[in-house]
Amino acid sequence: MLKSQENILVVGPAWVGDMVMAQSLFMSLKVQYPDCRISVLAPEWSRPLLERMPEVEKGISLLMGHGELELGKRRAFGKSLRGEQFTKAIVLPNSFKSALIPFHAGIPKRIAWKGEWRNLLLSDCRRLDTNAFPLMVQRFAALAYPVSNDPPDQIPEPRLQSDPASVENALATFGLGIENRILAICPGAEFGVAKQWPAEHFAATCKTKIDNGWQVWIFGSEKDAEVANEIRQMLAEEQRQNCVSLAGRTSLAQAIDLLSVAEAVISNDSGLMHIAAALDKPIVALYGSTSPDFTPPLSNKSKLLFTDIDCRPCFQRECPLEHKKCLTELEPSRAIAAITELVPTVRN
Repeated sequence: MLKSQENILVVGPAWVGDMVMAQSLFMSLKVQYPDCRISVLAPEWSRPLLERMPEVEKGISLLMGHGELELGKRRAFGKSLRGEQFTKAIVLPNSFKSALIPFHAGIPKRIAWKGEWRNLLLSDCRRLDTNAFPLMVQRFAALAYPVSNDPPDQIPEPRLQSDPASVENALATFGLGIENRILAICPGAEFGVAKQWPAEHFAATCKTKIDNGWQVWIFGSEKDAEVANEIRQMLAEEQRQNCVSLAGRTSLAQAIDLLSVAEAVISNDSGLMHIAAALDKPIVALYGSTSPDFTPPLSNKSKLLFTDIDCRPCFQRECPLEHKKCLTELEPSRAIAAITELVPTVRN
């Protein structure tokens, strides 16, 4: 174990799930350098996540839009960080532009995997062996350590911390109670419809759990409000009283706090899946066009459900064969059985 006053800037990823997995890097840095200070340069939306990661001292908002090069702005922004006196930078995205700010900030050690014509911007540019590091979280955590062809023996799992007062405020804001068991469902997926379990399968699962005395909370962005309402409309009127759609209504901070009181979560392969895992919630993770071999939920309380159809995983946003059998043939009974296996019959 090294003792150091390292002042580290991490250039964070642009996706919710990836940012959750980045916490494993932050935790690994704290193992390597117990006294280090960690700042994370990331989009403004990520602040609620970073605030729930005790390893992160400060979040620095990246004001440039996702996908925008803006060389001049990145040069000026990098120079504005020179007063922070960072000793090391770790760049998680693979893009050229993501390495520009640490370079212009004059940070002496700039570490990342090789990618997109940026070798000259880095002082420690590593060649990735995808066989040695099959998981994204391994690739992130490995950057905390000196160059090695072997993944770290133990990678800490992300663990977001929720504040009880914030949880109470979120419950009060939406008039929610926790007297009955809560099943959280996350029917959206930013990547595309080829990752989305059919609404009727979610509805069938909700019907069973509501009839068993549970309540259902539906999470997601504004884009997911339509499918959330579709799921509710498939329920009987009396069942709808125990099913609340929060899609498009919560902030990310509120979603995290409300997920923290759920007793089980069913989610497509999405950012909310990773948040639920980092909250240590029992989670049923549904895989269609993608695979858990790269970005599984990092929790020993998870069940991974997928079909063995020959054409999956195709990693396409829409089903190229236009049948989505990888998801339609993933029966609700499997999700219901997985919840029964994960969650004790008697409530704690």
